[in-house]
Amino acid sequence: MFKVLKELFTSGNKDLRHRIYFTLAALTVFILGISIRVPGTDDLTSNLGFLELINTMGGGALKNFSIFALGVMPYITASIITQLLQMDIFPYFTELAKQGHTGRQKINQITRYMGIAFAFIEGYAFAFAFIGKSGDPMQYMYIATILTAGTSLLLWMGDQITQKGIGNGLSLIIMAGIIATLPQMFIDAFNGLVSLEGTAQVITLGVIKFLLFVIIYFAIVIGMIYVESSERRIPIQYANKSTSAYGGAQSFMPIKINTAGVIPVIFASSLLSIPGIIAQVIKKDGFTLFVQKYLNYTTPVGFVLYVLFIFFFAYFYTFIQLKPEEFSKNLQENGGYIPGIRPGEETKTYVSRILSRLTVLGATFLSIIAGLPILFSKLTSLPTSVSIGGTGLLIVVGVALETYKQLEGSILTRSYKRGYSRR
Repeated sequence: MFKVLKELFTSGNKDLRHRIYFTLAALTVFILGISIRVPGTDDLTSNLGFLELINTMGGGALKNFSIFALGVMPYITASIITQLLQMDIFPYFTELAKQGHTGRQKINQITRYMGIAFAFIEGYAFAFAFIGKSGDPMQYMYIATILTAGTSLLLWMGDQITQKGIGNGLSLIIMAGIIATLPQMFIDAFNGLVSLEGTAQVITLGVIKFLLFVIIYFAIVIGMIYVESSERRIPIQYANKSTSAYGGAQSFMPIKINTAGVIPVIFASSLLSIPGIIAQVIKKDGFTLFVQKYLNYTTPVGFVLYVLFIFFFAYFYTFIQLKPEEFSKNLQENGGYIPGIRPGEETKTYVSRILSRLTVLGATFLSIIAGLPILFSKLTSLPTSVSIGGTGLLIVVGVALETYKQLEGSILTRSYKRGYSRR
């Protein structure tokens, strides 16, 4: 890491530094926009419930009801839907997926239009839910339009960061929103654990508890980095290449332990929140009590369901992303094979078995990370803003690792080109 930073500040990487400065400037605009409230509205004082994930990913923008309250979640929702539609569900999307770069561009364009449409629908729903019946349709439309414009601006900023900056723009915007809430979280943790009005012994004990909290927090971060960086490499050999070619280099297909990322947690949270939304709409005491007792992930039954949903969606999404049958077919068509495994059906079975085993580890990891904040809130009396683990922290670690790899790759490429040009 220090070597990368040293190379970054050399004269040959001036353009790369400019990209980093542009990225930081764009993210600063996003952070400033979080504090700009939608005209005519107030901060939300009620519990956000299942919307807390959106609020966390937006740096508290939803709680402030700012112009960026929706963040880029409508676009993420649209992306998930278009990915599902490519699974032979909608022939048009399936054909686009097979058209290579041109098809991907078309899918991306459709996803953006769909994301903006979702933003308007969600904005109107939020306006109605948070303002209540005291508003009128024109006021709801006004607020929905501002929130949609905020999401559209973030999508444009994300594109600009991707093209002119460093890393994936939308991912960095989400990461910046989550990081923006961390300073306040540590302040709340310090205030909750350290009582400055007590005796010296009480203050010392509080400081020790706070330091222990910080150590545990960063230990979890290190564990996340380790798991997110871990992968299973499947060796691949091609019929037209010998094992001694290129100095004995071996081809591999890397499979991450957590292939599905945070998608299973988002899906599980969304699915478990549906009964709560229905309960708020129908307002039946019996059904509301049932939801609070059995379908809330802070209860034992709800927590078990939450974990089961995470496992289900982890398997579901992993096998969508990495299709063993397609992989086996493409490998055979390119003259490749896994040493010791016959091409065709046997290769498909072998890859499926590896994916299944890795998904168990990945889903267990996701369940632990998603369950830590719930258990932490149950075992401590700290404010709800203070937590350890969680989906937000996992997103930060994943995006940071990907951005660092891209930065490292860019520096290595420039170093290679400069060395080659001197010859």
